[in-house]
Amino acid sequence: MAYKLVCIDVDGTLLNNKHEITKRTKEILLKAHKLGVHIVISTGRMYTDAEYYSNLIGVKSPVIASNGAFIKEKDNGKVIYQDALGESLSLELLEIFYKHRTKPYFCTPHKFYYGNIMFKLFYIATKILGSRSNNLDMEYVFSWQQWREILCKEKDNIVKCEIIYRDAALIYELRNELKKIEQLEIVDSSKYNIEITRKGVSKGKAVAMLASLYNLKSEDIITIGDSENDLSMIEYAGLGIAMGNASDSVKQKADYITDSNDHEGVANAIERFVLENRSS
Repeated sequence: MAYKLVCIDVDGTLLNNKHEITKRTKEILLKAHKLGVHIVISTGRMYTDAEYYSNLIGVKSPVIASNGAFIKEKDNGKVIYQDALGESLSLELLEIFYKHRTKPYFCTPHKFYYGNIMFKLFYIATKILGSRSNNLDMEYVFSWQQWREILCKEKDNIVKCEIIYRDAALIYELRNELKKIEQLEIVDSSKYNIEITRKGVSKGKAVAMLASLYNLKSEDIITIGDSENDLSMIEYAGLGIAMGNASDSVKQKADYITDSNDHEGVANAIERFVLENRSS
């Protein structure tokens, strides 16, 4: 089977546990891209962060960001799709976070707003340690009133909201309250977070949009991921691949399980299902 589109998650998938893309992984992905295969980053991260990793690989394919809420062509800057949370829904979320004394994160495709100063310290640490070389446009929001002003100003641009926590018991009631809002899509990308977009947004839907754009069938597509927010695209693709470090729910739905992110699972899968097929 000559696959024509490969969509790859970032954290826990493309990146190893040092938050790096190995040299071999870059070489194999670029080789597949030069054979005419679209290599698409598909992540929960904001667009500018996702684009950075796409550029590191050296490909010109579109980027799927914010779990599918934003899709953009890199070579011509065309926005293929955007689905914002909107003002009323964002403010409703803010009221819930205020009630539960939880500091949120909201992002547009190009800017990240955060309410927890620890995020800034983590970001600085990754820069110092060398696992990140790109700069993000970020703004610390220190009051609930400031949050309201920002969410009103950015009402057409906020595409995703996120909560990061260490103790799931502390946000149990908050999570249940969020689940009652029918307009929301709620997924996890790790055991320490909740990612929130507008209902219907998913990586699977985003991959389907690109398939339509390129006139491809699902059988022409490979998707690779490790977490709950990858399930929709793994189920959609002709070949859905779970990482060796993936959650059990992802492995159960996958057509194939590759090696872990620390053992170049992405590179090994692309070599087996794309490069070897093209050379045989």
